[in-house]
Amino acid sequence: MDDGETVPSLQDICSSGDDNEDSDDWDEMEVTGEQTTCLFCPLQFLTIAVALDHCRTEHNFDLLELKNKYNMDCYSYIKMINYIRIQKPDPKILTESLVALWDDDAYLKTGEMESWLMYDFDDLGSAPSTPHYAIDGKTPISNINFSDLQRQIHELTLQLKHKDTLLENAIKDISKMKEVTRTLVEVGDVAVKNTLPSNVGHLPLGCDSDYFNSYSHFGIHHDMLNVRHQDQVRTESYRDAILNNSDSFKGKTVLDVGCGTGILSMFSAKAGASKVYGIDQSDVVYKAMDIIRIEDTDLPVEKVDIIVSEWMGYFLLFEGMLDSFIYARDRHLAPGGLILPNKCNLSLVGCSDAERYDKLINFWDDVYGFSMKCMKNEVLTEAFIETVPQNSIITDPIVLSEIDLNKCTVTTCDFNCKFILRAIKDGVLTSLAGYFDTFFDLPNSVQFSTGPQAPKTHWQQTVFYLKDPIELKTGNNKYQYSLD
Repeated sequence: MDDGETVPSLQDICSSGDDNEDSDDWDEMEVTGEQTTCLFCPLQFLTIAVALDHCRTEHNFDLLELKNKYNMDCYSYIKMINYIRIQKPDPKILTESLVALWDDDAYLKTGEMESWLMYDFDDLGSAPSTPHYAIDGKTPISNINFSDLQRQIHELTLQLKHKDTLLENAIKDISKMKEVTRTLVEVGDVAVKNTLPSNVGHLPLGCDSDYFNSYSHFGIHHDMLNVRHQDQVRTESYRDAILNNSDSFKGKTVLDVGCGTGILSMFSAKAGASKVYGIDQSDVVYKAMDIIRIEDTDLPVEKVDIIVSEWMGYFLLFEGMLDSFIYARDRHLAPGGLILPNKCNLSLVGCSDAERYDKLINFWDDVYGFSMKCMKNEVLTEAFIETVPQNSIITDPIVLSEIDLNKCTVTTCDFNCKFILRAIKDGVLTSLAGYFDTFFDLPNSVQFSTGPQAPKTHWQQTVFYLKDPIELKTGNNKYQYSLD
């Protein structure tokens, strides 16, 4: 397959069922008496529910008991069915084994059409058993469509292998670049331009390595700096807070925590700081050495006058480096020193977007003819980084927490909050959108928001979809929720 060839996504394939031609094909696939064969004998049954009862009474094979014993999910169930069909074990071997004998990804590969694989296993034990034909009595998928799906999976697998090869080569190139850069820093010219920061230290901060690794990718910094992308708001807010308050910076010593490309360090130097030290644990610090000539040394001063940091993560605290910032503040900020930013608010607002909810959540009800409801719970546990349309907002926002960066501790992230959302228009609440506001309390104050009502930033909003949407009406409906 050529790199330029586009393979349709699974969602695109599923949505194509709206066409008249595809609809006609489905209408032709009426139930023709196909039956479910027992897992352990040749007997056949009209529904899986009856087949399950037969397995329990005649073969002492209780699927619900097995599900609880091995804490099985839908993937484990698929592997078990394929294992039984391939290995043909005695049911007693499965029920008395201390381990799941089918726990091998090789059994995820599909073979012939198998009605057991269309069973909604996730509902077992919490709802009536699902019949074989789960969609208005029609066969969920045809052999021809199934073959097409297998072909597309194979093609996507080949693409993935190709991308993996390219990624491995890129990692090797980056490693070589880092080695060369370290050599240059150790033995090369370490002259410093007077108008730029004079030193950058590299401190062993107690922080989440995953955060720093994620910020090693240059594309993230490109988006954060490029005014044509998402973060003109972020960069210009820091610039205005620093340059429009140059009197607070003149002659001061500044520490830039998580300096990245060094943009905040350069703003501080331009504002008149006498010394600026940048610290970072991501690989992009080596690229900063090309932007401003710096030494890779320990921080040469015990205390600094000002700490600037862009430590915020998604929904303020997710993948953020608040703990690293606090470590630097407590260790290096002089008494009465200045912190920028010095306050943040964490907020939520209710949203109604039925179309988006259908695409992300209800999508799993019918995936190419298969019921994959078991995937819903997995999706609902995830937070989505999205730009929420303003017209989808149906409640007033509420502030969950106010964080004073001068006083906060590492336990600030752990809080419990009960809140009430007030509907501002009628609609169905499908999700909660989280965002944060950032404040620079200075003589010339600056602030910016990452909320849906504000210009877009790379943080966007963090969206939490509800398991059960709630109908709201203005004036007489309040929705109380507890957030841990």
